[in-house]
Amino acid sequence: MDINERKENKLLNRVEITFSWRHAGKTTPSRKEVMDIVRTLEPGSNPDWIVVKNCVTRYGQPLTTGTAFIYGSAESMSVEPSYIHKRHESFRSGSPAPKEDSASEAPQEGGDE
Repeated sequence: MDINERKENKLLNRVEITFSWRHAGKTTPSRKEVMDIVRTLEPGSNPDWIVVKNCVTRYGQPLTTGTAFIYGSAESMSVEPSYIHKRHESFRSGSPAPKEDSASEAPQEGGDE
C-alpha cells in the first residue's frame, strides 16, 4: 500500500490518509483488510476509530484507491454520519452485521376477502 497523502486535521482530531494499493494476482481487498493495513501504517491507532471511505477498485486493474480517517478518540469520531458508524460496527465487534428481516418490517395488508 502506498500513501499518496497524509494530513493531520487537528480541528477534527484525526489523521487523513489517501492511499493506493496494487494487488496484482490477488482478489480485491475487503474493507477489513484495508482497515488492518491502515492500522499498521499509523502505530498506536485504535482499530475502533478507523473509518475507510471512497474505496474504489479500477475495472480491469489490480488497483484500489481510497481515503482513511484515523480518529484520536471516540468523541471526535461523532462527526461521522450514522450510516458510517453502522457500516463499521461489524468490523469493531469482529462479527458480520446482522441482516434485517424485511418480512417483519413489511406493513401487514389484508388478504383476499
